[in-house]
Amino acid sequence: MKHLPNAVLWDMDGTLVDTEPHWMAAEHELVESFGGVWSDAHAQHLVGNSLMQSAEYIRAYGGVPMAPEDIVGALLDRLIEKLKERIVWQPGAVELITDLRAHGVPCALVTGSYRRMADVVISALPPGTFGSTVSGDEVGRGKPHPEPYLRAAAELGVAASECIVLEDSATGARSGLAAGARVVLIPNAATPDAVAKAPGAVVLDSLAGINATTLTSIVRSSR
Repeated sequence: MKHLPNAVLWDMDGTLVDTEPHWMAAEHELVESFGGVWSDAHAQHLVGNSLMQSAEYIRAYGGVPMAPEDIVGALLDRLIEKLKERIVWQPGAVELITDLRAHGVPCALVTGSYRRMADVVISALPPGTFGSTVSGDEVGRGKPHPEPYLRAAAELGVAASECIVLEDSATGARSGLAAGARVVLIPNAATPDAVAKAPGAVVLDSLAGINATTLTSIVRSSR
């Protein structure tokens, strides 16, 4: 890796924006609307999973008598409604993206959420913030498979091995590692066991105070 990475590939939910509480609330509301019971343990189990995997789990364990694609649609409608009201950025995320752009480091957004939700987040950032966006409804195999990160790197015209992936979940971290990238894991309250489940990732408590140079130094020093 050179002085700066060839690119930084960003997860969205839980890494760039604080959406996990909204996902969990939407799951609770949907399950309870059909008379089911949903626990925080169930909700945490779904963090980082593809939306279709999550929908199938909700159908099976939450007793929601809807087709998986309809469950996904209902959850997305709720999340988009919340994001249009207010986007809560994770600490230091926007500042880091701004500094990466100032240093000419391209960024990509790689999310398991669908394009219509990702577009709401992208529209709140300056035009051209992301040179590539890969969403969960645009890949054949989602995280933890390496396809999403390999595709993003290819669209940016760089090798995944020369990229830094930023993730909050073990599922996402494993995707980045499988793609050959260096992974920085920033676990949060929704992903308390991510570190144990993603060996090989560099762990940070937060992106607050992290810039392009310090991010690269942290990753290089972990080799």
